[in-house]
Amino acid sequence: MAHRQHQISTPDAPQGRRVSSRFPAALMATAASGLLLGACSWMPGVQFISNNETAAPAGGSIGTVVADEPQAALIGHDVLARGGNAADAATATALALGVTLPSRASFGGGGACLVSRPGEPAQAITFLPRPGTSKGGDRPAGTAAEFRGLYLMQLHYGTVDFNDLVAPALNLASTGITVSRTLAADLAAVRPALLADDNARAIFGRGEATTVAAGDSLAQPRLAGFLERIRVAGVGDLYNGALADVYVTAAQKAGGGLNDEDMRQTLPVQTATLTTRQGGVDASFLAPPADGGLGAALRYTTGASAQGAVAAWRASGNTTLAAAQAALDSGHSGNGTLPALPASTSFVVTDHSGMAVACAVSENNLFGTGRIAGSTGVVLGASPARTPQPLLSAAVLRDQRNLRAVIAASGQNEAADAVGDAARAAAHDTPIPHEGAGRINAILCHGNDSCRGSTDPCAAGLAAGTTNDSRN
Repeated sequence: MAHRQHQISTPDAPQGRRVSSRFPAALMATAASGLLLGACSWMPGVQFISNNETAAPAGGSIGTVVADEPQAALIGHDVLARGGNAADAATATALALGVTLPSRASFGGGGACLVSRPGEPAQAITFLPRPGTSKGGDRPAGTAAEFRGLYLMQLHYGTVDFNDLVAPALNLASTGITVSRTLAADLAAVRPALLADDNARAIFGRGEATTVAAGDSLAQPRLAGFLERIRVAGVGDLYNGALADVYVTAAQKAGGGLNDEDMRQTLPVQTATLTTRQGGVDASFLAPPADGGLGAALRYTTGASAQGAVAAWRASGNTTLAAAQAALDSGHSGNGTLPALPASTSFVVTDHSGMAVACAVSENNLFGTGRIAGSTGVVLGASPARTPQPLLSAAVLRDQRNLRAVIAASGQNEAADAVGDAARAAAHDTPIPHEGAGRINAILCHGNDSCRGSTDPCAAGLAAGTTNDSRN
């Protein structure tokens, strides 16, 4: 089978209409416990106009957003309510997570998304940070890959202006968020090391020895200024313009070792997905370089260990999509072990038209390097040269043209196994298992108009839908 792959360079002009590091081991992720919240919707002071003429069906579901952090899920759901599609909502959710969950989803990191539309082959968009190449930094950072990846996804699949989707995150950073249980748990896990950095302490600290707690208000004015610059000057400014110079200079002062060329060369990749068909169900999984998708796919088809499959894949030296698809088709999973992997977070989105998006993002360490890129307010992601690659895992299942399930997970070493097990359960209409450290966010459907969101009962996420979508 032929596979397509291409990269995109983000234009420098403002966008309008579309034409481990040495950070201490204590910063590795710990699972947050919490509560599945009820669905509601709120976007403070934000207006946007959709380019999509199709309105959401009266009285029907506009779609569902499920994420590990409730405020970000609400932002995504409001985008659906205002006429955006799943790609628009996923973009807004990811940008909001950069404000509400900067421990795992800061703009200094990267990730991967799977996009599926009815009747079309699904696509994977992968946006992984590059290691900095400048010498002398004591806390090596990776490049900020997320904005270019999200821009590529929204350019190809979205229906509203990208700038309109930056506005909700900007608003949250400026007016303040309520610290969630998830962010509070992450802060508690890394408190002493994070507070050692003056800039990080100025944002997240409460005095010299404590951090903000769940329920506290947290404003991030410097991050708001960074987002305003992107909203006005465009995403390209972060990679080819004046904002790139600001970001690189700040990263160097924070020991990150980045330079302008590192930012220019940070390019997202769009490919076909890994695919398999069993029992009349077509399943698509994230493809390399997001190799957690291969592990999840082999877990789904064979029941083998996803961790073992990915360990064998990484040891083989193979990197191509064709080789990964061949491994999946053969059912040869291999075995091996992986070191402790970085923290991540995930989210899934559907809309009324049957489009589905599933994403996982990471900073290659909890709170990345633990340092802030100066006046930008961005938490610097850790260099991929110093940490193992996270298991970015997601899947979409369809029965003929109908959506069956949209699945993504975090949970470090167990994320891919969790996606594979959830996909097997969805294919057989059995309850999704919630065992081990894997944390599943899923949307399960019986026909495109009957979908419900599901968060992991051990997490503190939110499933935001229009009817009873949030019930497990």
